[in-house]
Amino acid sequence: MEYDYLIVGAGLYGATFAEQAKKRGKRVLVIDKRDTIAGNVYTDNIEGINVHVYGAHIFHTNNDRVWDYINQFAEFNRYTNSPIANYNGEIYSLPFNMYTFSKLWGVTTPEEAKAKIKSQKSEMTNKNPKNLEEQAISLVGKDIYKKLIKEYTEKQWGRPCTELPAFIIKRLPVRFIYDNNYFDSKYQGIPVGGYTKMVEKMLDGVEVRLGVDYLKHKKEYDKLANKIIYTGPIDAYFGYKLGVLEYRTVKFDTEVLDVDNYQGNAVVNYTDKNTPYTRVIEHKWFEFGKDSQGNHLPKTVISKEYSSEWKEGDEPYYPVNDEKNNSLYEKYKALGQKEEDVIFGGRLGEYKYYDMDAVIDVALKAAHDALK
Repeated sequence: MEYDYLIVGAGLYGATFAEQAKKRGKRVLVIDKRDTIAGNVYTDNIEGINVHVYGAHIFHTNNDRVWDYINQFAEFNRYTNSPIANYNGEIYSLPFNMYTFSKLWGVTTPEEAKAKIKSQKSEMTNKNPKNLEEQAISLVGKDIYKKLIKEYTEKQWGRPCTELPAFIIKRLPVRFIYDNNYFDSKYQGIPVGGYTKMVEKMLDGVEVRLGVDYLKHKKEYDKLANKIIYTGPIDAYFGYKLGVLEYRTVKFDTEVLDVDNYQGNAVVNYTDKNTPYTRVIEHKWFEFGKDSQGNHLPKTVISKEYSSEWKEGDEPYYPVNDEKNNSLYEKYKALGQKEEDVIFGGRLGEYKYYDMDAVIDVALKAAHDALK
């Protein structure tokens, strides 16, 4: 065998495992179907702006080990995620906080806000929520649900909230303070120079081949390595023989604008049903509107995001983790466990939505177990 490990996928899971294996003296080959590394955190420099090509990614974590690990490969800026919501032209702060409650109801104190929410969710007292709508009302009341959750969620999932399972929003960030920081995390920021630069450092010294469709050339590539780390869709690995796992996909309409400031914020969610896209990202504000030399940028780049049902050929983004799909995944997982020389990992390999810190954490653990 030419390699100890063949790693299918150059995203965060694959790059983390590859870095750990190389550090331990293993021969590693990383392949990816795309012509770029970094998976969905890939950033492309356009007009001096690091554009999040596959959607906004803000790194945040409470995990000291992951934070120390990833800081070997990037310096993080002090960006704080403070999205806003646009509901038919009305602007609200996210996460739900005292700015939100003040705009909605004219309240000025936490006591008033708590009383308002309590009265609005009273109909759900002592009831077990049967769907997402009932779950949301039980957490934040009717007004917030109507303006900031219902129509946005239905655009995102392509289904009425009454048909979506309650567990999708087990909890919602509700803060009775004037704080627009979306993440309650110890560490938060964006890699200076973009995520692609960070992943390049993680893969430094590792052989990488891009534009390679592993499943089309599986027999050929399986002969090259003793062990395989597979981060693609697990159902595709098995030829969909038990059925197809469902995803939501996202389409991006990205454009360069000859203005220096389009919306005044990195992330604006459009929570009304009349706007066809779910949100608009203005990428320059992830790095405070400046280029790598600290110069203010005269142009801007925006991406409008459209959510839709996944079909073969689309990029799978969000697993539809309802009872039917989770049951099917468990059957594929059982098949995967019989593949002695294959580790299935990451968002697609485990049919699970991961935050970036979590996927790095599980990759570190998998590498530790495999390489010990």
